[in-house]
Amino acid sequence: MPRTVALVTDSTALLPAETVAERDIVVVPLQVVLGSRAYDDGRDAEASAATVADALRRWTPVSTSRPTPAVFAEVYEAAAREGAEEVLSIHLSGALSGTYESAQLAAREAPLPVRALDTRQLGMGVGYAVLTAADVLDRGGSAEEAAGAALARADATTSLFYVDTLEYLRRGGRIGAAAALLGSALAVKPLLQIVDGTVATREKVRTSARALSRLEELAVAAAAGAGQVDVWVAHLANRERAELLAGHLGERLGERLGERLGERLVPVCEVGPVIGAHVGPGMVAAVVSPR
Repeated sequence: MPRTVALVTDSTALLPAETVAERDIVVVPLQVVLGSRAYDDGRDAEASAATVADALRRWTPVSTSRPTPAVFAEVYEAAAREGAEEVLSIHLSGALSGTYESAQLAAREAPLPVRALDTRQLGMGVGYAVLTAADVLDRGGSAEEAAGAALARADATTSLFYVDTLEYLRRGGRIGAAAALLGSALAVKPLLQIVDGTVATREKVRTSARALSRLEELAVAAAAGAGQVDVWVAHLANRERAELLAGHLGERLGERLGERLGERLVPVCEVGPVIGAHVGPGMVAAVVSPR
């Protein structure tokens, strides 16, 4: 029996296409702009993560843009035509993007009730919230119950990442110029965390090897006492180190979190072009999300 609540998210949730299809989730793409051309995040092959990484290295102008309210309005209208009675629209932090605001604006004129959520998260911090909402809806829960469960999971999730340089976050306005300049002057490797929807410095280390070691330690600490957890590792143009962190090569993180992971592996994926445009080549992220 089809759901009466349509579930919508955006492309920064990084949900695999097969998961989106299986869980009946609608994904609204953000856009990445390379030079003077705009591409849909995750849909246009011409603007892959690898393309964006190369453009950033070459200093080609790269920027991103949110979906317009009109795009969300079309999605909500389509949900109504297909028989939905409500929409639950779950998105990345409103402090990092205007996507949530666009969803809110479209919700005001939608032909059915729309509940838009700001997860205060990014990447799979959003993705796990969406999957939790899908679980609640599939069990027959209400949109309100699914929204509460999604926000609770997002709030409990720890999103950590390492970047080679703060320059790309500075260019995109996600971190202050003074912080970026200080990091460059000291030649440090920043470890960052999503805190209340914004990018915050967790600590600074001197080498990339130490950064990966600390990511592992912080991920394990985040899982302590949490019961069953999901752990996800992502990267941009840095697969070998991401796999090392995840335990696919060195089996470090996977072994240390084995009991808390149950039978699940630690997946590794490359971030999409929109996230990649802000973090830059070399980024490695670890997300720990209690179930």
